[in-house]
Amino acid sequence: MKHTYVILELIPTASSPEKGDIIQLSALKIRDLELIDRFDYRLREEYIPLTDLIRMISYDKDKFIYKETSREIMNEFIEWIEDYDLLILNNDYTLNYLKDVHNLKKDIGTYLHLPYSDDIIDIIIEKYNLEPSNYIVDLLYEALIYESNNKTD
Repeated sequence: MKHTYVILELIPTASSPEKGDIIQLSALKIRDLELIDRFDYRLREEYIPLTDLIRMISYDKDKFIYKETSREIMNEFIEWIEDYDLLILNNDYTLNYLKDVHNLKKDIGTYLHLPYSDDIIDIIIEKYNLEPSNYIVDLLYEALIYESNNKTD
């Protein structure tokens, strides 16, 4: 982890971009385990079809930039990430939404020594004794720091 990379969290309305939209994309640009920039975008609420999803992302409304389409969010994201590697939760929907992003995608679970599962966030919180957070991307970052600090060579 001695270079610049991007950790991301993507929340969609459906498992594929052909059937749904990205309602939230949060990412952290990290250099040598130091946070250098943050990307927090959401789809405007009037474009989200399910009230349960709106409730799910109703926190920290003033900390996000809002767009009218997933395409706008992805265009901003692609420009923001430059050519840096992406550390992702290796699930099908994240890969589906990132299929047009040509950056190298790596499973963050490899660095945390955890295979992907539906309850991976709960497992990470327990494994690293983290406080629950609405920002999964922040939890992933904290877990990477913990792993780096406790690595034995």
